[in-house]
Amino acid sequence: MFIHLIVIGWLYVAVMMAVAEATNTTGTVLGAIFTFLLYGLAPVALVIYLMATPARRRAIKEHEAQAQEAARRAAAEAAASDLPDQRGEAPADAVAPVRKEP
Repeated sequence: MFIHLIVIGWLYVAVMMAVAEATNTTGTVLGAIFTFLLYGLAPVALVIYLMATPARRRAIKEHEAQAQEAARRAAAEAAASDLPDQRGEAPADAVAPVRKEP
């Protein structure tokens, strides 16, 4: 995609700015690190996060639609069967029996 090229270019410029900061006579490595983080990674991360928002929303809606469809199928299968339990296990009592002490 086109956005990958922009991200790579932006990060390249940020790295070159950080290198210039580190190799300058009045620059420091700490200043180069902050230059790269504040001019490079932070803006790119923000732009990528904002541009990925529609895709995340679509994925969430698709997941919810699949979950609703699965619930709808399960309800239809439960309504279609006239037997209460077809798993082959006896249903458990809702309340455990109470026994006296020996």
